[in-house]
Order: sequence, then C-alpha cells, then structure tokens
Amino acid sequence: MEKIKKLGKYRNIILVLMDIFCIALAYYLGVVIITDTVFKLEPYYVKRLTQTILVSGIVYQIVFHITKRYKNIIRYETGKDYLMYFVACMASSIIISIVRKMFHIFMLERTKLILLSGVIISLMMISYRIIIRYILVNDIVNKERKQKEDKKNLLIIGAGNAANEIIKTIHTRMTETYNIVGIIDDNKKRLNYNVSGVRIIGNRNDIVKICKENDIDLIFFSIANIDNENKKQILNICQQTKAKVRILPGMREIIKDKKLFENLRDVEIEDILGRDPIKLDNNNIETIIKDKTILVTGAGGSIGSELCRQIIKYNPEKLVMLDIYENGLYDIEVELKSKYSKVKIEAVIASVRDKKRLENIFEKYNPYLVFHAAAHKHVPLMEYSPLEAIKNNVFGTYNVVNTCDKFNVKRFILISTDKAVNPTNIMGATKRLCEMIVQAKNKVSKTEFVAVRFGNVLGSNGSVVPLFKKQISEGGPVTVTHKEITRFFMTIPEAVELILQAITYANGGEIFVLDMGEPVKIYDLATSLIRLSGYVPNQDIEIKITGLRPGEKLYEELLMGEEGLQKTAHDKIFVAEPMDITIDDITAKLDKLTKLLDKENVDFEHIQSTVKEIVPTYKEQKK
Repeated sequence: MEKIKKLGKYRNIILVLMDIFCIALAYYLGVVIITDTVFKLEPYYVKRLTQTILVSGIVYQIVFHITKRYKNIIRYETGKDYLMYFVACMASSIIISIVRKMFHIFMLERTKLILLSGVIISLMMISYRIIIRYILVNDIVNKERKQKEDKKNLLIIGAGNAANEIIKTIHTRMTETYNIVGIIDDNKKRLNYNVSGVRIIGNRNDIVKICKENDIDLIFFSIANIDNENKKQILNICQQTKAKVRILPGMREIIKDKKLFENLRDVEIEDILGRDPIKLDNNNIETIIKDKTILVTGAGGSIGSELCRQIIKYNPEKLVMLDIYENGLYDIEVELKSKYSKVKIEAVIASVRDKKRLENIFEKYNPYLVFHAAAHKHVPLMEYSPLEAIKNNVFGTYNVVNTCDKFNVKRFILISTDKAVNPTNIMGATKRLCEMIVQAKNKVSKTEFVAVRFGNVLGSNGSVVPLFKKQISEGGPVTVTHKEITRFFMTIPEAVELILQAITYANGGEIFVLDMGEPVKIYDLATSLIRLSGYVPNQDIEIKITGLRPGEKLYEELLMGEEGLQKTAHDKIFVAEPMDITIDDITAKLDKLTKLLDKENVDFEHIQSTVKEIVPTYKEQKK
C-alpha cells in the first residue's frame, strides 16, 4: 500500500499508459474475435493494427482530456462516472471510424471491429479503475477500523439544535476522535428517529444500560435550556456510569459564542446542586449604583472581582477597584476595560491596613458605596498566623469603616462569612468582630453600615472544588478532612447577586444572611466530581480522609441561636437581629488587640484567650 502512495504523484502518467495498454489489448482481442486468429496474425493485420492503435490512442486521449476523465479521484468514483467512461469510449470509437473514412488512413477496415474494440476498451478501463478503487477504499476502511479502537464512544443527551450542531461538527472534523453511539431524549415520540444520521436510542432511564452495553467513554449533555432540577436528576443518573460528562452551559453563555462544540465544558459541581436561578429587582439595584462612584476593596479576589463584574453592569459613573495583590487586580482591570469602555475604571494598589493611604484614595475619588471584600479568609493558614488575621481583617476593616465615616460615604457593605457564627477559629472570630464594628459604628455615623453573611462559594480561592479537580487530574488521592463534614455552598455569581439585592433593603446596622440552601457533604461532593470525571471513586481515584484541620468545624452555621431571623422582600435574604454593642465597647476591644500586637513572641494560647474575651461566642480549640 505504501508503494501505491509513492506512485500517487505519477497517477496521471500511469493511468494514460494503462489506458493505452487497454486500447492495444482490446484491438488485438477484437481482431482475434472477428478473424478467429489466435496469437499469430498475418503481417497485413499487424501493420494495420499498429496504425489503428496509434490513431486510437491519440483520439482517446483527446476525448478523455476534454471530458476531464483524468480529473476524477478514483476512490470516490460512482456509477455515474463509470457511465461517462463508457460514453467517452464509444464516442472515441465513432470519431476513429469517421477519421478513417475521411482521411483514408491505413487502419483496420471494419467499423464493427472498431466499435467492438470500443466496448472492450470501456469494460477494461472501468474494470481496472474499480479494482483500484476497491484497494484504496479497503485500505481506508482498515485504517478506520484500526482507528476506531482509539476512538471514544460518545453518547449525546438531548436531540435539539445543539445536538445537531455538535454531531455535524464531529462528522466534519472529528470522525477520528469520536464514535457517536446514539442520542438520549425524553420525548417518546422521537425514539428511533435520526438527528444528522445519529439515532435516538432511549430516554434518561436508559442511560446506565446503554453506557454499559456500548462501553461509553464520554457523555455530552447538550441541553442548554433545561431547569436545574431536571439537569440535576439527569446528571445524577450519569454519575452511575463510568463515562466522563461534558456539558453545555446556559443559553446566555451560548449566545455569546455560537460555536457550540467549543462551549462544551466539564460538569461543575454547581450543575448537580440543582439550585434555582436568582430573581433580582434590577431596577432597585440600578437606582443605587447608576452614575455613582463605587469602590470595592479586595477587588482582585474571587468575590471582589465578581462584585466588580456585576456592579459595572448597572452603569456606575466610576468603578474604583482596590487591592494589595497586583496580579489579581490587573486581571480584572484588563477584563473590564475590554468590555466596558464607557465606564471609568480605576485600579488602585493599596492595603486596607494603611489608614493614610485609604484617606488619600477616598479624598480623591469620593465613593458613594464601598464594598469591603478584602480579608484573609483561609481558616488553617490563619490558625498558624493569627496576628495577621487580626491586623488585616479587624484593623483593616476598622480603617475602612472610619474612612467611610470621615468622607461621608452613603453606604458601607461588609462581606462576612458563616464562619463568624459561633466561631471555632481565629479567622471566624475576626470576621465576627468585623460585624460588631459595623453595627456599633452605624449607631454613631451618617454612613449606613451593613454586613452580608454567606457560606462557601464554589470555585473561590481556597475552595475545595478547585483542589479536588487538581487532585483528580493528577490521579488522586482526593483528600477530605472528615467523612461527615458538611458545608453550605453557593456559586460566586449567585452570592454577589444576592449581596447587591440585599443592599437595596439596607437602612443601616443590618446583618443580612443569605439562604444557602441545603448543606452538602464534602465526601459526597468529592464522589460526584470523581464520577463526573469518568472515574470510579476508591477504585480509580482514592478518597483519603486526612482529619479535621486546625480551627475546622464539622458543620457551619449561618445564624447564632440568640440572633433570630427576619424575612425581607426577597425569599433568599434574611436579617439577623442587631447586637447590643456600642462604639465604646469596640474601642475597648480593639485596645486589647493593639496591646496584643505590640507584644513580642506572643504564643497562640495567649492570642486565643484574648480573642475569647473580645468575642464571647468564640469557642477556642486547643492547637
């Protein structure tokens, strides 16, 4: 077969020579048939036969080139092409007969001999081309059969337009990569119908069986306009297979980029949480943001950057993004400036610990709203560096609060955490003290100070989900601190949407609590991610229990028992009862922390006992 490939560049020369050979052999056979003379011909016939072959070769070549017979790709020839060969051969025979009579050329004299030879020539030319085509096609089939062993067996869920586009993309550009087994669709009327040549072979209840019978490697979830509950149910079924699942995002993302195949992504854990989309009162949000100067601290972080992305959609006059981490700040600055050229965007490098720097920034920009997302949030790290948590979280917040008061900011919003509720770690205790600062300062300031508290956000810096994905990509093990540990989870965009909605209800002094839904077992979350990545938990990828880390709780709480809970106009936003604390109380607490920071070589137990005095709900753990 390799020799045939090497001869490919000489194909036309070879075909011409083979056609001339067919012409010579056909005339010889014609003479034999008509004269009944085998092998030995009289000199009379030899001379005329030679002349006839010469003239015929010229005529056939002229006709074949005019009809572009040598432009055909032999492996793709069909019955129509073979018919054209026959027509070209018979036309050549007629032309030869006319030439012989008109010019009295010394040739074979019988017209029927020339026509008979034309038929034989056409049969011979068609036959050897069919043989070549068979050899070439057979070679391709063998290659495809060999390649099929390396192809991934694919099952597509959904028989809509998205599936049609994906199938066409695969058939056009990726036949060597995917073998599409079939389509899953819950519409019973569509069963056994085809989408771009691929059959609908069952509904969601057949997924496990089909995957097992056909050794499915990949499942493409191609339904974009599906409600979260049904998506969750189907993805839970997919988890019972060994196939890796890829999914189309929502319609909003697809509209931005119409290349559907490129939009397919790995299943995220938020896909299987099944949370309903947030309904917002966009008019109220726009009223407090439009044409105003908005400042966000910690703007380069996961929550801060998403705050910037959503705030800018409501057309502020200016968005000031403040962070001490230059790389994260640079990334969000470049992203937003490329999309929102009409909004003034200022990226400012500064630390919330630097009071003088903050005052200069507030004097320059005069912000109307301040979202305070800057904080150290990583629980175990802050257990090992507790004084840094106090400096950054407590005194950083205190600096921003006092600066807002000094420059008459309309509203300050603290981004808090569920770890502030009955904290068992230094980080949670510092955030609880931040909430106390906010409520105390609100009583003596014209600025409206509020806090918004929520749990873990998926995909944030330090979240378990990116860690699990990294561990799975490396072959495991996936590490879970305790088999029973649970957490509340929310997506970053969902959390930020609720933050923006919550501030429209603020009058000052509130701690807004976001409804985080049902708590999720981290072990179950790890299991789901492993299965959706196409692996079997504790078989292909080990789940390793490592033990609770310093300051870590089995269960997080969103409210303290004594706080109570009040409803707001939004069913996912609640308000905790205010604390009875004054600014003098806060000043006294901060004085104790200042003395603590001034000491040298202070031990962890001393820090714990001091924080316990300041935050009574702190339940310190022995290190």
